[in-house]
Amino acid sequence: MTEGNITALRRGDADAFATLIDRHSPAMIRVAMAYVPSRAAAEEAVQETWIAVMGGIDGFEGRSSLKTWIFRILTNVAMRSGARERRSVPFSALADAEDTGEPSVDPDRFLPLDHELFPGHWAMMPSRWPTPDEGLLAGETREVIAAAIADLPMAQRTVIALRDVEGWSSEEVREALEISAGNQRILLHRARSRVRNAIETYYGAVTAEPMDDTATKETDDRRA
Repeated sequence: MTEGNITALRRGDADAFATLIDRHSPAMIRVAMAYVPSRAAAEEAVQETWIAVMGGIDGFEGRSSLKTWIFRILTNVAMRSGARERRSVPFSALADAEDTGEPSVDPDRFLPLDHELFPGHWAMMPSRWPTPDEGLLAGETREVIAAAIADLPMAQRTVIALRDVEGWSSEEVREALEISAGNQRILLHRARSRVRNAIETYYGAVTAEPMDDTATKETDDRRA
């Protein structure tokens, strides 16, 4: 948001606030859901946040982006609300609680480490996804993706929604959720892996793929 837009907010421009609310409220509800027990409570936290933003915009100093400032207010509001429900923990603690050590990709899709030719390599390669023209963005597939995201653990769901649905940068996600770069990267990787698995299952595409011609030739040469 430009300096002119911020000036408009400070003078109480209703259209500027309406634009800001339309732009950020869906993502704010997603983030608030990580702290409170219901969507209704998340919506209340978002409403309280907007009241705080309107009342505090004159004190915004621009040391962070306006979006980051808004979402930090939101997390504080949501954490207070969650604490009243005995539900809230810092997002980083939520992410740690979800870290079960579970691999992001099924180990059976890799060759064993003692394999003679290709130790630890893919046994079942990730399948090629259809292009958008072939149907990846078709209505049914969008429903599969949405359902897969909805089934994710909360921290993974929040990060993938901000990165891949809202289009945030990794830095914006880290600042808004106050998590480390490594934590953000792990959460996103695990979330994307699960969503990919859901799409592969939908297309019936998890199949063993033959090695390429080069790998086959190398194998034949060694056996000769």
